[in-house]
Amino acid sequence: MTGTNEAKTGLIKGLGLLDSTTLVVGSMIGSGIFIVSADIARQVNSPGLMLMTWVATALLTLIAALSYGELAAAMPQAGGHYVFLREAFGPLSGFLYGWTLFLVIQTGTIAAVAVAFAKFASVFVPWISANNHLIGTGKVGLSTQQLVAVLVVGILAAVNMRGVRTGAVVQNVFTFAKTAALLGLIAIGVLGRNPAAITRNFGHFWDGAGWSLHVARLVGVAMVGSLFAADAWNNVTFTAGEIRNPKRNLPLALTFGVGIVMTLYLLANCVYLSVLPFEGIQHAAEDRVATAAVKQVLGPMGVQVMAAAIMISCFGCVNGLTLAGARVYYAMALDRLFFRRAATLGARHHAPVFALAIQGVWAMVLTLSGSYSDLLDYVIFAVLVFYILSIVGIFVLRRTRPQMERPYKAIGYPILPAIYILAAGAIEILLLAYKPSYTWPGLIIVLLGVPVYYMWKPKSHVPKGLR
Repeated sequence: MTGTNEAKTGLIKGLGLLDSTTLVVGSMIGSGIFIVSADIARQVNSPGLMLMTWVATALLTLIAALSYGELAAAMPQAGGHYVFLREAFGPLSGFLYGWTLFLVIQTGTIAAVAVAFAKFASVFVPWISANNHLIGTGKVGLSTQQLVAVLVVGILAAVNMRGVRTGAVVQNVFTFAKTAALLGLIAIGVLGRNPAAITRNFGHFWDGAGWSLHVARLVGVAMVGSLFAADAWNNVTFTAGEIRNPKRNLPLALTFGVGIVMTLYLLANCVYLSVLPFEGIQHAAEDRVATAAVKQVLGPMGVQVMAAAIMISCFGCVNGLTLAGARVYYAMALDRLFFRRAATLGARHHAPVFALAIQGVWAMVLTLSGSYSDLLDYVIFAVLVFYILSIVGIFVLRRTRPQMERPYKAIGYPILPAIYILAAGAIEILLLAYKPSYTWPGLIIVLLGVPVYYMWKPKSHVPKGLR
């Protein structure tokens, strides 16, 4: 057995099926669903194609979750995705994922969502502003918006240092609250339907679409935003070492969580189309589509209503990302591929305190630097590469490890996993061709991890995993 055997490390099995499902839901729902539809609408220029982009995202994400269930149930260890890649392709691939996760993916997302929290907090407290500097001016200094974002990151890192149950309680409360907020948005949209918007959008549903390879290109490239809004569903696998009955609960949590979120996302986009004319979606102020929709129904009060809902959503999202991400660095440290102290647990609460601390500090640095947005754009391509590799890993492990216990097997194997690989691969090719600025910098960030791996590796013996 690998060093990530939780029976030897002292991790507490404190998460049940409900906790695991709320971790999936809470990590996925951040600020994206309230914003990215504006950019998607501008790219595809058709109500039908906008909705098709979200439907395609929902199907791909659900197929991925159903496929990941096999890996998660077979290898229910702290680190999840990192472990899957390590076991299928060797320690270098696992390290490159963990390296990119720490450097940008997890910490950059934490920074971005914390700043989104602060931005919407300014609706209630105008003192919180990117232009209100406590220290310095312009890009050099500390604004009140950055201060609030840093405080959110620090508070939630400290909360999770008190153990997985404390983090789970916070996650459950805020996930139920944000789900209720999204349901409220949907209810407001249903009750406040705009006949003019419905006529414009559903009466001319496919206007501007046409049917050609050009449409496939539009949808594929536009999916960058929707895929990112639907990302982080795999974070629950990072906490596998702390889930009770993971062989059953992990596949169920992935399926239920992704199913709930994608249903809510599709309904939210139907609300946008029912309340706002398509041009109103495309040109919503600062891309805040949800705010524009609620304001259309409730008037000026709608701005405050949506600001509160998005703050709740962002706070819960940062908590879920914080809780889950630290478990990957903990697993890497057990393999001696990360700072040794990250492999230690707090004596009282059995939480990976150092891993939480270093993740929080780096997320704060990214928050203060203001570079998180660019970095996240850069790694979208790399994130999809890691998802594709993990699902390819199902095929690899079925061939190389046929005797591995598989309490759950990927539904629709080999057809559905193959569809995901082909579809995601096609999106990657489109991004390479049409959004090179989103691809090559991300690949460079990943590849920078190769020399780091070989510098780290001689200091330790990297275990052979489950072999």
